[in-house]
Amino acid sequence: MMKKLNNPYNGLPGYNCFGCSRDNPMGLQMEFYYDGEKLISKWTPQPQYQGYNNILHGGIQATLMDEVASWLVYATMHTSGVTSRLDIKYKKPVATNKGPITLQATLKEIKRNLAYIAIVLMNADDVVCAEADAIFFTYPREYCIKNLGLPEDAELYEL
Repeated sequence: MMKKLNNPYNGLPGYNCFGCSRDNPMGLQMEFYYDGEKLISKWTPQPQYQGYNNILHGGIQATLMDEVASWLVYATMHTSGVTSRLDIKYKKPVATNKGPITLQATLKEIKRNLAYIAIVLMNADDVVCAEADAIFFTYPREYCIKNLGLPEDAELYEL
C-alpha cells in the first residue's frame, strides 16, 4: 500500500529546499510516496525547466533523481545524508509538455553509513528515459537533528 510522505521541514523558518519545499516558487516542489519497497514521485515538468524546446534539462533530471534518492534514505533509514556519488545514464529525451513523469528509487544495499540506491525516471508513457545509481553518505539521526534541522518528532507518513 502506497503512503504519502510528510515533509517535516515544511513550515520551519528558513526552509527553502529547491527540490521539495512547497514554499519555494522557483523550486521543484516534489512530493513523495512510499510503498514499503520503492520511493515514488510523480512530477509535472514546467517550461521553465527545459533545455531545448519542450525537453527537460538534464540538470533538472539529475536534481529530481538526487532528491528522490535522498527521500528514500529518510523513508527507509529515518535519517538524512548527502550525495556521495550520482551516476546517470540518459537514455531518451523527457518532454516538458506531455504530462507527469514518474521517479522511482530503490534501496539496493547498506554498507555501514553508505546507502546504495537505484533510480529510474520514466516519461508520461512510462518509458524509461534515465537511470541512475546513487551512493548516499548517511549521518546518525542525532547528528541530523542537531546539525541539519531534522525535526526530532517528525511524522513521516501522512495519516
